[in-house]
Amino acid sequence: MVIRIDELSDVPIYQQIRNQIVMGISGGELAAGEQLPTVRALALEMGINIMTVSKAYQLLKTEGYIMTDRKNGARVRTEINKQATIPDLNKTELRRIVSEARISGVPKEEIIQLIHEYYG
Repeated sequence: MVIRIDELSDVPIYQQIRNQIVMGISGGELAAGEQLPTVRALALEMGINIMTVSKAYQLLKTEGYIMTDRKNGARVRTEINKQATIPDLNKTELRRIVSEARISGVPKEEIIQLIHEYYG
């Protein structure tokens, strides 16, 4: 999986890394148990600070998407806790996206079509 960073984005780099790894897990690009690059290797490959990658991995670990240990590094969790709910922060973000689409004249059907496409 290739992680691409948008230097011009308002989204912090660690959050962009986190988001892309979550999308990779959801989309099947990253399989359960799959080894992730080391913090140092990913930072070097992307040309960013090690602490930025470390922060992304810590967030992913806290959220239950990956597990880490000194011997094996970071891996995608084989069992991800399925809460079957959308966190309030994500609901707020979704509401913002839908509001911007509505203001821009995007038909509701197009948003629903995108949800079906992204959900699989």
